[in-house]
Amino acid sequence: MPEEILFKSESEQTREEIASYLRSVADKLEQGDTVTLTSGSESVTMEPPARPTFEVKAEREGPTDGPGELSIEFEIEWGENDDNGDGGSGQLEIE
Repeated sequence: MPEEILFKSESEQTREEIASYLRSVADKLEQGDTVTLTSGSESVTMEPPARPTFEVKAEREGPTDGPGELSIEFEIEWGENDDNGDGGSGQLEIE
């Protein structure tokens, strides 16, 4: 299935600024509210279901014999016509 980017924002932020964004999303999820992403004139509103799929990845991209780029990626996904996620592979722990 082809991917369609509905919204994208990428900018260098402090750890505190990133934590604030993540807290805002966490609060919206916990309250069952929609999540609206806005940057400039771009905006998208999404309504995650009660049980979406939550994916967490730690990645290293780059040459195997040299420095690369590290990332932690958090993804919340669900089918457009689904009310529930499709399960998962086990309990996530973040320390």
